[in-house]
Amino acid sequence: MIDIDIKKSEEQAKQPGNEHKMNPTPITIRKDYKGSEKLLGKIALISGGDSGIGKSTALHFAREGAKIAIIYFNEDEDAEQTKKEIEAEGSKCLLLKGDVKDEEFCKSAIAKTVSHYGKLNVLVNNAAMQFPAERLENISSSNFQKTFETNIYAYFYLAKAAMAHLTAEDTIINTTSVTAYRGSEHLIDYASTKGAIVSFTRSLSKALAPKNIRVNAVAPGPIWTPLIPATFEGEDLENFGKDVPLGRAGQPAEVGPAYVFLASKDSSYMTGQVIHINGGEIIGG
Repeated sequence: MIDIDIKKSEEQAKQPGNEHKMNPTPITIRKDYKGSEKLLGKIALISGGDSGIGKSTALHFAREGAKIAIIYFNEDEDAEQTKKEIEAEGSKCLLLKGDVKDEEFCKSAIAKTVSHYGKLNVLVNNAAMQFPAERLENISSSNFQKTFETNIYAYFYLAKAAMAHLTAEDTIINTTSVTAYRGSEHLIDYASTKGAIVSFTRSLSKALAPKNIRVNAVAPGPIWTPLIPATFEGEDLENFGKDVPLGRAGQPAEVGPAYVFLASKDSSYMTGQVIHINGGEIIGG
């Protein structure tokens, strides 16, 4: 069970939140996780890679031999810390600061990654935001637009820009959510974007299958990331994750290895699929 410091966690008033202010700090990689060069020589670009699931993915990729580029919004301290941890794994890290809602920035992020490393093999679309609202009438048009532009438009922008560089056996991995399958009465717009990501994953996988470029997704349940204290408060924050069968929120370290699987040859016969890491919720799809 995660013992959340409510007072400290509620100090985070803006998204996407800061990992270094969280109490407890999320676990992003297990000390006993053994890398086996599954991604040796690969170049991976991860949006929202400075913290949470994105950071966990970056660290697991680095331990498996990949070099990393991470996109982050404005969390400089988290990004620099993540870079240090990636480099401590014996890898390299390129930091790309910007707003994924901006298509030109997304194009630039792809171009800078390829210019810096010479190629791109794995694109992880992961950045997201959410604005909880108890009623549909409380969802502002502005927040609705920001949620869609961040959570699905950016995935399209980055994937489109990556097409000129991805080749056979390269991969795209999208982060969707359990809310895409069971819905969420207080995250209607967010859940809708996550449903769109599922359809985007399935459709793009069919389009790219002839090129042997695989497209899959991960659908996390309640995971302890900076987005949670940045968007929930009070009892909603204190009880986060307690309603799943395993009775607790998950750690990013429990999600990161799924991205390694989908990026590596271990999943060579998988495309258009979604891996569900949600604490035991039984859902369709």
